Amino acid sequence: MTIERVTQKHYPKAEIGRRGMALGLDFLVVWLVSSLLGGSNVGIQFVQILVFVIAWLVLRVVLVYNNQGQSLGRWAFDLKVLEVEDGQIVGRIPDLRSLLKREAIVGCGALLVSIALSNIRANPTAILLVLPLAIDCASAFSDTQMRQALHDRYTGTFIVSSRRGYSLDIKVKRLVENLRRNVRR
Repeated sequence: MTIERVTQKHYPKAEIGRRGMALGLDFLVVWLVSSLLGGSNVGIQFVQILVFVIAWLVLRVVLVYNNQGQSLGRWAFDLKVLEVEDGQIVGRIPDLRSLLKREAIVGCGALLVSIALSNIRANPTAILLVLPLAIDCASAFSDTQMRQALHDRYTGTFIVSSRRGYSLDIKVKRLVENLRRNVRR
């Protein structure tokens, strides 16, 4: 009886810039939806926070679970989330529990950023609310091998490049390149 080594399928690592843009797009959509229900009062508004949390969970958990690991931002930038077991990427979407834990961590940071943006004019020190999300996501810079943020390490997930999506970053690069060419002429 011989033991055969099964070759791992190669999953290309997602670039940090594309991951950031995908997170930014998801945040922008959820923030705009929650801001529509907020009033003109300065301070923390609980209805706005509740709408933000519900919209975040729908966009980043329910949609990802039912859409092959892609949220709106990940779809726009050709990314998807996969599971990691024993340091190896498994080609399946994380279960609902892992996605909930992952997005609870990222969502809390995003909610703090939303509160900071709503209150920055009245209280400039609100910018400090960006720190938890920045620390969480900045850990992906130090992890040169897997490029996992803290929330990815905790929940055993990994962001990879996907063939399925809108390729927004590539389309914007082409548009800018065409604009530069036309300006030079």
